[in-house]
Amino acid sequence: MLPKPSNQLASPENGDPLFLEPFWIQNAASSAMLVAGWHRMSYTFTNQSLISRLLEDHIRKLHTTVGNAVTQGRFIVFGAGSTQLLNAAVHALSPDNSSAPAKVVASFPFYTVYQLQTDFFRSVNFQFQGDASLWKNKSDSTLNFIEFVTSPNNPDGQLKKAVLQGPHVKTIHDHAYYWPHFTAIPAPADEDLMIFTLSKLTGHAGTRLGWALIKDEALYQRMSTYVKMNILGVSKDTQLRALKLLKVALEGSGKEIFEFGYTAMKERWERLSNALSESKRFSIQEIAPQYCTFFKTVRGPSPAYAWFKCEREEDKECYTVLKEAGIIGREGNLYGAETSYVRLSLLKSQDDFDALLHQINKLVAQEDGTKSII
Repeated sequence: MLPKPSNQLASPENGDPLFLEPFWIQNAASSAMLVAGWHRMSYTFTNQSLISRLLEDHIRKLHTTVGNAVTQGRFIVFGAGSTQLLNAAVHALSPDNSSAPAKVVASFPFYTVYQLQTDFFRSVNFQFQGDASLWKNKSDSTLNFIEFVTSPNNPDGQLKKAVLQGPHVKTIHDHAYYWPHFTAIPAPADEDLMIFTLSKLTGHAGTRLGWALIKDEALYQRMSTYVKMNILGVSKDTQLRALKLLKVALEGSGKEIFEFGYTAMKERWERLSNALSESKRFSIQEIAPQYCTFFKTVRGPSPAYAWFKCEREEDKECYTVLKEAGIIGREGNLYGAETSYVRLSLLKSQDDFDALLHQINKLVAQEDGTKSII
């Protein structure tokens, strides 16, 4: 997290979904757990697996309840957050001993970690090659492509589809935010490789649990081997806590956490939109209302992030404009976009969001000296 400017009220920019903290405070007793010192000391569970079958069953039940992913006929791999699984998928989808490494691409603006991880691991089997749209006319060739499809997208919250098609194109569908508190669920995701994470589902980013739903058994084996060689499986304590949290999330109709989360995020989006409604200097992305099969109604947007744009030419370094106003975001060029864009997190605590909105209202008020909407 970037430091706050001195003597200014800044808004922390991070990905921790602290807006869900009140839900877990309300459910503190039922979500708490105590683990005896002798419990779960070995690497494996009683069936010699690195994965809790009970947790796997609850994940499948949760997806069925929410209706956001098909789990029937899928294998499941756990990882240390979705972060580990993203590179596990790139590794598993890359050709072995190829003279031409797979070209890893994403539709811009894109989640920065795709490039950071791909470049960091410096494999001879894959290389990051930028915007997927630049390769659209070459995807039906003999070149190997691995495309990240983020839906809803980070940073702009749009539901995305693959850009590239062809026999040599492999696709990783990152559905970290495909939950009813962040987006309408028009239909269950039904792709060959889908990645989810506990951090955006329940807000427990520090627990570090992600899972991949995989159709192909050979790909499942390759990703499982990656995780096993890398960390010898996800911590059993992590799996135990995740199981406890999912049990609470599934209590009753299994809707309470999503209704709570959607209400909070929808209200934040509406307040931010109202604050910027009369501004000619600043704007945020437009997300159309859409029918949601979970809520069984047409619902408005509730994205995790505001894709904030400075509209004036003199404000083209938008990050600097906001920082000088006491607002911390992430520069648009980190996501392959122009510097006139900044990603602002709406996932923060209520106090931090209120501070963010206060500073934005002050900025908008400076345009014509009138009092802005609070």
